[in-house]
Amino acid sequence: MGPGIAFALCAAVLMGTATVLQAMGARRAAAAAPGAPCAGARTLVAALRCGPFVVGVGMDALGFAAELVALRSVALFVVEAALASSLAVTAVVAAVLLKVRLRAVEWTAVGAVCLGLAVLAVSGGRDGGGEGDLRLRLAILVTAVVLAVAGRVVERRATRSRAAVLGAVAGLAFGVVAVAVRMLIGFAPAELLADPATYAVVISGVTGFVFLVDALQTGSVTAATAAMVITESLWPALFGVVWLGDSTRHDRAPLAALGFVLSIAGALALARFGEAEQDAPPASAAGGAP
Repeated sequence: MGPGIAFALCAAVLMGTATVLQAMGARRAAAAAPGAPCAGARTLVAALRCGPFVVGVGMDALGFAAELVALRSVALFVVEAALASSLAVTAVVAAVLLKVRLRAVEWTAVGAVCLGLAVLAVSGGRDGGGEGDLRLRLAILVTAVVLAVAGRVVERRATRSRAAVLGAVAGLAFGVVAVAVRMLIGFAPAELLADPATYAVVISGVTGFVFLVDALQTGSVTAATAAMVITESLWPALFGVVWLGDSTRHDRAPLAALGFVLSIAGALALARFGEAEQDAPPASAAGGAP
């Protein structure tokens, strides 16, 4: 296993664990103020005083840093599959810390994710080294802006399957982030300021976060997370192969495709863990207030 894949898996472990810790912190904050609303700035401020929540935020930041390293050295389809596997990490950690009972089908899904990642590790090649020309980076920036505006229009008009629709928009935006990071020319301040891909990362990062929060607050966590996993994973993987030169090792494309499908299918089966707090027991069962 190369260092790039190791960083991708590290990002998945950090982000998957962070989800559970943030859920624990949010529930403890809510338990400490039972008369307060369960959402909003007041709850966020209270959660920031809880150790698990703060640790979770820190792990998310470290996970994003690991993702950046992976995106610069591993094929996009490998990184996207690894990030989707963070739901398997969340499920297992939630079973231990939040006493969430996993069903047989969910343990099977965890196994499918692990098997899929193992197959990708032995078949996925290095990234193609392509960063795209200036026109392609400008196109990614335009895509980020159009997606933000279109997402806002959809947000206002969507009524049926709203959570899934907004989750899909969030996934598309996070996919733009992954592609734009891969296309960055360099990380020197002057290079970042002059690169259209930098602004695509910022715009789509904010867009994805806003629409994901809205999706999770609107309706089904499972629907929102499943839609996000699909849209975040599929198109960047295809983009990397077609436009950035990503490939598999020694013509192992069928094996890599199988690993990718197993990982994404397993993640979809675990979509209800897109917000671990959804399935958490009362605060006392999770350890009580600090």
